[in-house]
Amino acid sequence: VIGVVIGKTDVRGFPDRKNIGSERYTFSFTIRDSPAYFINVNSWGREEYIRSLSESFRVGDCVTIENPLIQSKEAEREEKFNPVTPSCYKLILSENHSVVRTFSCYEMDTKLLSLLHLPVKDPQDYYSLGDITANGQSLDGRILNLLAAVMSVSS
Repeated sequence: VIGVVIGKTDVRGFPDRKNIGSERYTFSFTIRDSPAYFINVNSWGREEYIRSLSESFRVGDCVTIENPLIQSKEAEREEKFNPVTPSCYKLILSENHSVVRTFSCYEMDTKLLSLLHLPVKDPQDYYSLGDITANGQSLDGRILNLLAAVMSVSS
């Protein structure tokens, strides 16, 4: 699979249920290879492997993933912690079988780079800040998608 990384989580550690007293580490990222298709990728393993893999690329890099495990996603559980994707599958990276390679800027396909700035949600599925200001009472308690631009950043 070849795609541009459009999102990435931090590395997290969890107690390993199989090996009491040790930890397993994870991080996930989302890659996109066309305007309509993107998929979540999960990585689990030893701390050294996961940290090294996570540090090997960043959002905006083009990557090739070789030998991932393809797994059906559990929609309710998966999408609580990862972006909602149009696929009913996710990719799992294995330390022993999978390889992630990063392309240099010169090797990147400009078509893939243009995908980095496309929204991942349907353009009709957003509320503007004006809508929320005007209709805040009727939207109380609802989960909304927002489309906004950052005007400034300050302390």
